[in-house]
Amino acid sequence: MAQREQIRTGERGVLAHFGHMDEEPMTITEGDGAYVRTDDDEEYLDFTSQLYCVNAGHSNDAITDAMAEQLDRIQYVSSAKDNDARSQLADTLTEVAPQPLTDVFFSISGSESNEAAIQIAREFQDASTVLTRWRSYHGGTYATAGITGDPAIRLPVESHAATTGNVKFLPPFGGADAAFDADSPEELTERSLAHLEYVIRNQGPDSIAALVTEIVGGSSGAFTAPPGYFEGVRELCDEYDILLIADEVITGFGRCGEWFGSQTEGIEPDMITFAKGVTSAYAPLAGVLMRSELGTALREDAMDIGQTFAGNPVACAAGNAALEEYDDHLIDNVQELSPALEERVRSLADHDVVCDVRGRGFHWAVEFADPETGELVFDPRVEDGYNPVADVLTRTREKGVLVGGGRPLIQIMLSPPFCVDEDDIETGVAALEESIEEVFE
Repeated sequence: MAQREQIRTGERGVLAHFGHMDEEPMTITEGDGAYVRTDDDEEYLDFTSQLYCVNAGHSNDAITDAMAEQLDRIQYVSSAKDNDARSQLADTLTEVAPQPLTDVFFSISGSESNEAAIQIAREFQDASTVLTRWRSYHGGTYATAGITGDPAIRLPVESHAATTGNVKFLPPFGGADAAFDADSPEELTERSLAHLEYVIRNQGPDSIAALVTEIVGGSSGAFTAPPGYFEGVRELCDEYDILLIADEVITGFGRCGEWFGSQTEGIEPDMITFAKGVTSAYAPLAGVLMRSELGTALREDAMDIGQTFAGNPVACAAGNAALEEYDDHLIDNVQELSPALEERVRSLADHDVVCDVRGRGFHWAVEFADPETGELVFDPRVEDGYNPVADVLTRTREKGVLVGGGRPLIQIMLSPPFCVDEDDIETGVAALEESIEEVFE
């Protein structure tokens, strides 16, 4: 018992991720649907699907049964071999993805899928530079932290090892942290695309392998692009022979109301990276969907890359079951309830301290600014001390609802499981609203 207590309180044993190593962690032991329960029998509404990944909710019988059945058949097959569960999942993925994407390279995590996509793009293009946006998150490995625009992730990596071939461009975002001063969405699109083309031309198009972007911002803040922006990005990539890679680790598998966020923008990337929701996080699985030209090139001139646990059969069985659940009713539920969630979250803008509410489908962010100055209430990138946004997170948890902190922590993230109902939506947003009132009013 003494050893278990030490581990629980973080004195030794398990080290928490994402900067929480010095905190006393919540110990979650059970989950059912949109709710989780801790070892001290407290229940919480999981309104960020843990890390934007438990899309189908906790303890989905269809997924756990499929995993158990696969465990009885075969538990591991080399990633250099074939397996029926793996092939079935690949076939389904190419059916639901944007039409030009015909091949799948499996991986384990979102970081590793993005890293694989970068390696493939650089080899195919015979070029090294990768363009990504400021205010982005693409992973925690050396390569993917290097292309990430969030300094809290990137700088600890770059302080110990060089991450070369990475060039950032400004995002087409609004809010208090906007990069462009524009009077309309159309002007924002025009300025953002002009800036991107400037970066491309000055970097040298022949040196650029790919542009990697989230379609709707993930943990960076659920940002949506102004109308016409992604059509313009696709045109620039075509004009300058740059591969367009959509990072859909969070926005894939129904989070934005369609199978992939790319489909909500009507664009066709050259590659899509996925993870998280492909199995509803019931087992680690990720991968890269790619155009046939890329798949053909890899088959003809095979790159010696891979991972031992990529495409694990038990994970693929979970993926097959999760995709069936999404197709059967869960994406329909997102589409049906998205207007209610949007209306309720947007109502938070009635509070003067809420400067921006943004998102799509079941993925939203709420940003905070001083109503008198228009400046962020606290900017952890340049300030030390008390952050009231962190206080909002704590108070919402105390009310029995788990919401997320964005990157940077100037915003609160809401990404509920797809199995929630209208009462859950009201419970989640009401708890956040009460916390905002307590902290700021």
